[in-house]
Formats: sequence, structure tokens, C-alpha cells
Amino acid sequence: MYTIIIQYRSLQVCFKYMATAAIHSFHFHLLKGPATVRALSTIKTSRIEFSIRHTQRLFPLPLHFRRAMSHVNARNDEEASAKAAAANVDSGAPTIFDKIIAKEIPSTIVYEDEKVLAFRDINPQAPVHVLVIPKFRDGLTQLGKAEARHEEILGHLLYASKIVAEKEGILDGFRVVINSGPTACQSVYHLHLHVLGGRQMKWPPG
Repeated sequence: MYTIIIQYRSLQVCFKYMATAAIHSFHFHLLKGPATVRALSTIKTSRIEFSIRHTQRLFPLPLHFRRAMSHVNARNDEEASAKAAAANVDSGAPTIFDKIIAKEIPSTIVYEDEKVLAFRDINPQAPVHVLVIPKFRDGLTQLGKAEARHEEILGHLLYASKIVAEKEGILDGFRVVINSGPTACQSVYHLHLHVLGGRQMKWPPG
């Protein structure tokens, strides 16, 4: 009986070495049995593939480590989506928000008036996560493209965000976020405000 404690920067490398340790341990137990020769001739280490699922069952990872890896994966997905969206920003094609405004795609509407629409994010990052968008883009694909003619709608979007916070019962503390451009992970090029609340926010943001 022996214990191996290993620390690796990469989860992938960690899994590789844990799988190898499992194979060696398996062979060690085989050497004790009467069918050693037959077993070793049948089992070829190079052909044994341990899936991540099996490895995790054999060697459960600490909760904080799994959470960290989950955040890394989510961040990578967001960055990939942002880059893909930026590549098509000048295509002029309708965005998913245009389809939500036209009621072609269902959404859970929190607030609506003649200028803006507010609906729940399908991938919430807080107990309350609502998107507030202008019904007419008018070239306002991102905040970085704002011009003087957009002053009124920009102010109205902020006021609508306050109304949303009031309706959701988070007026005592909430955050309004605008992602502008690919390095800010903007994934839809139709200006939108994220209204987040219902939990303690941290600073600085990611």
C-alpha cells in the first residue's frame, strides 16, 4: 500500500498521470494472482484508454479545482463566441435580439415600452440577470459605435435598467454591465445592458 500525491498545473496532464498510476496499480494486483501470465499477455497498457469520467471516479478532484476548471471552460467559450460574432458584425444580418423583438423567438419579458425591451438572460450569472436592449439598433451595434444622435436612447436604456431593478426587487443594490467589442466578450452586436443582482457582487469584475 502506498500513496502518491501529485500537483500539476494542467488538469489534462494530471488526468494522464493519474490514469498511468491506476494502470500500474492494476498490474501490481495482477502480479499477486495465479493468472498473471495470461492476464499480462491479454492486457496491453498502450491500448487502455481512460476517459475523464472514469478517471474522476477513481481520483475525485477537489471541489475548488473543479469549479476553477469550469470557469476556465466558460471563459474560453465566451471568448470564442465573441470572436465569431465580431467576424460577422458588418454582415447586416438580423441578430437573435432582432428575432426576440419580433417575437420570432420566445423570451421572458420583464419590461417593455415603445423604445426598449427587457427580458431574462437564458444563461444567468446572478439570481437576477436581465438584458435591456433598444428596439431599433440605428447603427448602435455596440457602445463604441455610439454617436450624438444616440444620446436619448442611451439615457432611456439606463432609466429602463432602473425600472427593471425596481420590478425585480434589487433596487438597493444591482450592477449594470455593457460589453463593447470582442475583447470585452460582446457576443451579440446589438447594444444591450446586463442588469445583475440578487447576490453580493465582487470587485474588480472579471
